[in-house]
Amino acid sequence: MAILNVNPTRMELTRLKGKLATARRGHKLLKDKRDELMRRFLELVRENKTLRAEVERSISAAAEHMAIAGASMPKYALDTALAMPKQGLSLEVETKNIMSVDIPVYSPKFKTAGEGDIYSYGYAETSCDLDAAVKALADVFPQMLRLAEVEKSCQMMAAEIERTRRRVNALEHVMIPNYADTIRYITMKLDENERSSTARLMKVKDMMLEQAHHYKY
Repeated sequence: MAILNVNPTRMELTRLKGKLATARRGHKLLKDKRDELMRRFLELVRENKTLRAEVERSISAAAEHMAIAGASMPKYALDTALAMPKQGLSLEVETKNIMSVDIPVYSPKFKTAGEGDIYSYGYAETSCDLDAAVKALADVFPQMLRLAEVEKSCQMMAAEIERTRRRVNALEHVMIPNYADTIRYITMKLDENERSSTARLMKVKDMMLEQAHHYKY
């Protein structure tokens, strides 16, 4: 039994009962939050697994095309073709709140809207495999961006789940039992004091009756 260091008074009893009710409400809310965070977290983990497999497959295909292009083209021609990219990119980072966790949202802004601007070279002296590699990397870029969002979100939600779990455990195994034990102790002390007071009053009454009527009650 863990009893808080308080005075066993009715005022303290009322105060502790209020704290216990608040702790129990907070415990329920935190458990609900933890469960919802876990549900969202598992959804993100499954999405992360699917995205990572797709990204790795696409990058592997792009690497194969790039290897073939490197073997079929002179090195200077390949370096020259990729030296001056036409397309530019900026990244806007915003946040979205999920269960008090601000997860990132990445929004790419391309310099130009033309789909052909991913190719920074002419087609006369380059290999079709280079085109395929560039196209594969351009196609997988949105998935890579989403994968970065999901992985960062998983990290942040895992940290929040751990913090929430510790709070739930602290309330469930420390604060609520301490409040309940202390309330039980104060109630027992007050009942004991009340019984003692009643016994004293009865004793005083007997003494008064004995003095008034000269007999024992």
